[in-house]
Amino acid sequence: MALLLANALAFAASDSLSVPVGTSGLQSPTGIWWPDHPSPSTKLQKAKKSPKEKKLQSVRADVWADAASSPVVVWFHGGMSSSNCAKGLVAGADFAELYPGKITVSVSACRENHWVTKGMIDAVDAALDSVAARRKSPVEKVSLVGISDGSLGVLVYSLEGRRAVEDHLLMSSFGGFLGEPQAVASPMKMHSGRWRFLQGGKDRLYPSDKTVPWITEFCKAVQVDCELRFDPEGEHDWSYWRNKRMDWINDAVK
Repeated sequence: MALLLANALAFAASDSLSVPVGTSGLQSPTGIWWPDHPSPSTKLQKAKKSPKEKKLQSVRADVWADAASSPVVVWFHGGMSSSNCAKGLVAGADFAELYPGKITVSVSACRENHWVTKGMIDAVDAALDSVAARRKSPVEKVSLVGISDGSLGVLVYSLEGRRAVEDHLLMSSFGGFLGEPQAVASPMKMHSGRWRFLQGGKDRLYPSDKTVPWITEFCKAVQVDCELRFDPEGEHDWSYWRNKRMDWINDAVK
């Protein structure tokens, strides 16, 4: 079970958790953004309540009601092997702002504990278990969003995670790191939900002459709703897609 550490408004997340990374004993700093209300983790004292406190308690009851039925989206940040081992606390902030009605979860990958390891996939599910426990409602399905090598997390969680996946959004990705597209697409767990790829012609890290053929073949092989949206001017970073292609992002994550 993930452990609540503290209110993390200083990190732009509603809550800060530390979730276990497999059986390694390591912990992954994780940000959780709840629906657009005050953090549901805050509790009132049992002392006599003023009218203002009673109103605040009512608001927080609404928070729990919203959280119990809110869809959940998992953000997989880029730079998965960097030395910033708390990136998840802030990395999902921009994305969470776009979806105030959703619960956004952002786990931290770091160095050898990167997205293509079972420990990090287990860490994502541990964070989702914590969300389910706190809102007293199971998390049975999620949407997944990844940028750069965070897109590998989308692919690997789709293969190995415990939740069903409704929407997959991969931006500036190269799934070829995991193998041939037909092989990655072949497991039955991949044949569900919607797949959207956003790729740019000016991607400095993953050139389109390598990425576009892989995505095209993957979409043919996965046999579900799968689409590549290509922007000839598209760059690698999240800021480009947010600033220039919000219509594509909105379509990809309903």
